[in-house]
Formats: sequence, C-alpha cells, structure tokens
Amino acid sequence: MSRFFNLSAALLVPSLLLSLSGCTNLEESNPPRTATEELLISTAAERAARKLKLKLPSGGKVFVDTTNFEGTDSKYTIAAIRSHLLSRGVRLADDKGSADTIVELRADALSTDRINFVVGIPSFNLPMPLSSSPISIPQLALYGEHGQKGVASFAATSYNAKTGAYIDAQQPQFGYSHNNKTTLLFFFSWINNDTIPKNQQD
Repeated sequence: MSRFFNLSAALLVPSLLLSLSGCTNLEESNPPRTATEELLISTAAERAARKLKLKLPSGGKVFVDTTNFEGTDSKYTIAAIRSHLLSRGVRLADDKGSADTIVELRADALSTDRINFVVGIPSFNLPMPLSSSPISIPQLALYGEHGQKGVASFAATSYNAKTGAYIDAQQPQFGYSHNNKTTLLFFFSWINNDTIPKNQQD
C-alpha cells in the first residue's frame, strides 16, 4: 500500500505542476513610422523655424494662424515656430480677437526623401539552373550613399488683426536633416546622422 501511495504521489505532482504552468507570448509592435523618420522631420522643422525673420510691430500681441498649415508632424512644427517667436520676445495671443497682428503660416513640405546612389554594381538576384531560388548577390560599391533626408519648408505672412492691412511676408524657408550611410571602395563605410547631438548618441 505504501509503495502504491508513493507511486501515485510521484505521478500526481508533475501533473499538478503542468496544470499550473502558463504560456507567455511576447508580441513585437511595429509602429507605422520609425523614430529615425520622426527625428528627421522634427529636426528639419526646427532648423526651418529658426530662419523665420518676419518683421512684427513691437509691443502688441501676435496670433499664429495655422489654418493652412498641414503636413506630417505639423503640430510639432507649429510648436517649434511658436517657440521661435517667443524667443524673439513676441507675445502670443490665444485667439484672433485679442491679437494686434496675425501671422499666417503655410507649409510647403514636411516629409522625407530617400537617397540611393551607387557607383559600382548594385545588388541583384542571380537565377540558378534547376533551382527555384535565385542567389542574392550583394552590392559591390566603389562609392555608395544610402539613407534619408528630412525636408521642411514653410512660409509666413503677417497682417494687422484689426484692419487686415499687410505688414510683412517671408518666402519659404527650408530646413534639412540627414541620416546617410556612405560606402567607399567596397568595404569602408560610415554613417552620418545629424538629428542627434554627438554627446547624446547611444
């Protein structure tokens, strides 16, 4: 009887442990845009915002009209423009009714361009006889440049909030950012990313 009890206990304990064990699945999330792409656009927007030099009357309040300002990361760009105006000593108004001057913004570009330039032999697939899977031949570059460039461009016009009279206008100002990988003589390569300060890079 004791032998039977010991055998039953030996079988029961693993069964209980198996019944208590759980299963954990870790799922990776894939956001629609990478952090690098977001940094490219926001960095370009900051650089373009710093180039805005509208002439504005001193003393009064300014309302920033963003009705015609649309594009990727437009909210961040508008905040960058407002921050730039504040740094110049401009007092911002919450609405048109309390403003003395209106600054109307319009966006030309808030996006990224892809760069793909090769001097040499680009990568290609080599068909193999009697095989359904071709062999992938890597790129052989005497000189190659691959990456993305952020582009921000916007313009502004200012006018009197009470009379609608023209005050000043500025043509589109451009800001750029880069994340490129350069290859030289097949084996030597380096990355140029100007969106993150060197002292803050990982």
